[in-house]
Amino acid sequence: MSKLKIRVDQDKCQGHARCKSLAPELFELDDYGNAHEIGDGTVPDGLEDKAWLAQTNCPEIAIEVTEE
Repeated sequence: MSKLKIRVDQDKCQGHARCKSLAPELFELDDYGNAHEIGDGTVPDGLEDKAWLAQTNCPEIAIEVTEE
């Protein structure tokens, strides 16, 4: 079974925080409101749909979802 990993491209993130509102279990915001993946970006079981949803809804296309 493959695991998903997420990564936020800090050069692209503009702080819209849609990912945080859609998947608060996967993202946290820094002092400037820019998103970061929690931990090493590994998506816990059962949250895969939220990872894809966050990627799809990012207006800056700053979220990368990969399968390991």
